[in-house]
Amino acid sequence: MTAHPAAPPNLTPSGRAGGPGLPQERRLVTAIPGPRSQELHARRLAAVAAGCSSALPVYVAAAGGGVVVDVDGNSLIDLGAGIAVVNVGNSAPGVVEAVREQVAEFTHTCFTVSPYEQYVAVCEALNRLTPGDHEKRSVLFNSGAEAVENAVKIARAATGRQAVVVFEHAYHGRTNLTMALTAKSMPYKHSFGPFAPEVYRMPMSYPFRDGGRSGEAVAAEAITRIEKEIGAGGVAAIVVEPVQGEGGFVVPAPGFLPALAEFARARGIVFVADEIQTGFARTGDVFACEHEGVVPDLITTAKGIAGGMPLSAVTGRAEIMDSVHAGGLGGTYAGNPVACAAALAAIRAVEEGDLSARARALGDVMLPRLRRLAEQHPVIGDVRGRGAMVAVELVRPGTLEPDPAATAAVNAACHAAGVLTLTAGTYGNVLRFLPPLVMGEDLLAEAMDVLADAFASLG
Repeated sequence: MTAHPAAPPNLTPSGRAGGPGLPQERRLVTAIPGPRSQELHARRLAAVAAGCSSALPVYVAAAGGGVVVDVDGNSLIDLGAGIAVVNVGNSAPGVVEAVREQVAEFTHTCFTVSPYEQYVAVCEALNRLTPGDHEKRSVLFNSGAEAVENAVKIARAATGRQAVVVFEHAYHGRTNLTMALTAKSMPYKHSFGPFAPEVYRMPMSYPFRDGGRSGEAVAAEAITRIEKEIGAGGVAAIVVEPVQGEGGFVVPAPGFLPALAEFARARGIVFVADEIQTGFARTGDVFACEHEGVVPDLITTAKGIAGGMPLSAVTGRAEIMDSVHAGGLGGTYAGNPVACAAALAAIRAVEEGDLSARARALGDVMLPRLRRLAEQHPVIGDVRGRGAMVAVELVRPGTLEPDPAATAAVNAACHAAGVLTLTAGTYGNVLRFLPPLVMGEDLLAEAMDVLADAFASLG
């Protein structure tokens, strides 16, 4: 990292911090967090509920490309992308302009009262982009949890059944139903029960911990348990992340997802792909289930859909989507016109910029570096991922025993050196990397250098 004088973020004529023109560099002018961030954090502790925490308490003044700039003038390399939200960048010019134009026209009417074209256009785009050439319908919401919850509602309405099958290590949200679908207790479920009933958890293909079992073998175990413990005739939906997110970026072994999808099709079960973290080019395909040619009945999307604006969707087979009675789906802010305008611009950026190819290119920078690190540091038990959704799992050397302390230490060292990283995993022992897909490869390589130094500091 070259030395740079202390400087505030780039400023627009209005005096506000501007994103797209930010220098794409790592620059530290104070300790992390700096004095201004510490002042803001003190205010936050007095004003914000303690249950709403942050991974890194630096307060952001501007962000764009592959960096976030804090209120102290530090420029950090961003390997979080708002948890895969800003795939097209924190301040993509097309998204910014679309939002400005829409705000000037109107900010809200409520689609269920007075509809507007932007909502329809987003649904048309999703129907076109999502896997499968069957007739589709879409409906819009605000958050990923809302999308998953409504996918379950739709599946139950379409099938007349109640049971929902989910998987070990899954994360699907923080509403009451989606907490039931989520596997990990702390911090997502602890003290918040009782949870929604008729949710059943099955084995997940986790190659690092499966003892060499194939995807088909793990799927067969799950299918047998569904048949014996629930009865397939009572199952409304199977809900699965094609690559698990909060569960630790678990990439199932080949054959696992196709076997589940085939079983669901044969038994009249709605197969739901939760692509909230994996969607919109993150894994090197527009949607992760395309990797093995899986065509879900329903697909849930959020995060990368709208360049940072709150929006989510359920898209699926027309006959399933249209099974719900009028008024059964919707919400006051669902499909807000400003968020829809942002989504249309973000989708254009994904397609016109071929961000799927960019995701693969970023993965080609990260994966070889991480594999070399694994050769040097036995604490790295597994390197995995697809496209620009990549992770390392840390264990006691020579074992499968999770090492969350080493994970926390490496994460903290990266933060102190100006690289924003995130942890994940059921055991708290996974470092995950989610660079914005518009990040330059040189900047990403520098972040990998910082990560290498952080592992070296473990001793």
